[in-house]
Amino acid sequence: MANPRVELKVLDPRLAEWGPPQYQSEMAAAVDLHACLDAPLELLPGAPAALVPSGIAVHMADPGLAALVLPRSGLGHRKGLVLGNLVGLIDPDYTGPVLVSVWNRNAAGTDPIVLMPGERFAQMVFVPIVRPQFAVVEDFSLPSERGTGGFGSTGTRQAAGDGG
Repeated sequence: MANPRVELKVLDPRLAEWGPPQYQSEMAAAVDLHACLDAPLELLPGAPAALVPSGIAVHMADPGLAALVLPRSGLGHRKGLVLGNLVGLIDPDYTGPVLVSVWNRNAAGTDPIVLMPGERFAQMVFVPIVRPQFAVVEDFSLPSERGTGGFGSTGTRQAAGDGG
């Protein structure tokens, strides 16, 4: 698959200093987003999510492409910073500012998370989108081995040597 063209509009002039969204290594899957804040943002544990501007807008203009906004794994694991909606979806026809909902998932009574202006706080990955045509049917055309078995219906697999 060729690299698709995505237009990037810089909305915050501080990105000239901090750097535009970019891949941090040759094989990175996502670009990092900067917190375009005017002052440090204190996120209290369990408080409602806050919207943080990324300072950019994108336009993919391709129905076979979308962007997902994800938390940076280090901030999520070490500090408890996650996205308020878990994953943000940027549709290919959306051209407004990319805003990121952030939330401190830590327990009440723990320290707040402080997000600094310019801090790389989230990441955006571009993914292909498949838009199937739905065929409404009375019965499925082919049987499946699993059938209607739901949660836990495939059982659990014991690892070799775990004694069970």
